[in-house]
Amino acid sequence: MEASLLTKVMLPIALAIIMLGMGLSLAPEDFQRVRKYPKAVSIGLISQLIFLPIIGFVITKVVPMQPTMAMGLMIVALCPGGASSNIFTFLAQGDTALSVTLTAFSSVITVFTIPLLGNLAYQHYIGETAAITLPIGATIGQIFLMTLLPIGLGMGMGQLFPEVSRRLEKLTNRLAVGLLALIILMLIIREWNSIPEFILQVGVAVVLLNVISILAGFYISKVFKLNPPQQICIAIEVGIQNGTLAIAITAGLLNNPDMAVPAAVYSLFMYVTGFIAISYGKKLATTNSV
Repeated sequence: MEASLLTKVMLPIALAIIMLGMGLSLAPEDFQRVRKYPKAVSIGLISQLIFLPIIGFVITKVVPMQPTMAMGLMIVALCPGGASSNIFTFLAQGDTALSVTLTAFSSVITVFTIPLLGNLAYQHYIGETAAITLPIGATIGQIFLMTLLPIGLGMGMGQLFPEVSRRLEKLTNRLAVGLLALIILMLIIREWNSIPEFILQVGVAVVLLNVISILAGFYISKVFKLNPPQQICIAIEVGIQNGTLAIAITAGLLNNPDMAVPAAVYSLFMYVTGFIAISYGKKLATTNSV
């Protein structure tokens, strides 16, 4: 199986299925929570959409790495939170409603910010004379097809056919996990000899991006005196990015497998910090309940 088939066909399909499953779990009320939690939503979105790219940019300047790897890391920093952030928040006893709201809003906003900021990053790291650039119009269209459209379809089905949607949500989640596992396995087999080198190239940068972003989300929300469940939620939402979307953009849209390396390593490492966040969140919830 060729890498192009994995990154250009199977990966977007898997991402669309994940987004469809997320849409099935969402309702219009999720988008209305911004009026109920304006302070928490604002802090979460600013942390994710402004502070996180700045953190990523600083890391690319501090940690030596190839321009393609730096570009790949920036794409990760530009992506919204993924479905995993909602799951981690729930397990960590954070504010799950806020997590869903932040994921929904950031997914909408990044449809426009990824092409614009991604193009600037591409020009900065790769150079204006590079053969491949990030086409803004086409990128917006493809991200829309991979994310917003399936989310919208899922929400529509959830409103019209709630019982069917509940059963379909479980099926889509299982199918998405199976497809992603197959894709990751095929890519690992194909790049087996290069994996140690990839970790050496971007391991430090990925760890710094993940850990610093989680800590930044937590302490920023703490400074603004949000409650502990909201602090846990924002820390996870800022620190757990949609690595699948980052891989789809770098390996698919930009057709550069090397740029996808930071996203691939990030997608693995984020589960380590995610489980640490779960443990801390449960401990924090227990302490506050006492």
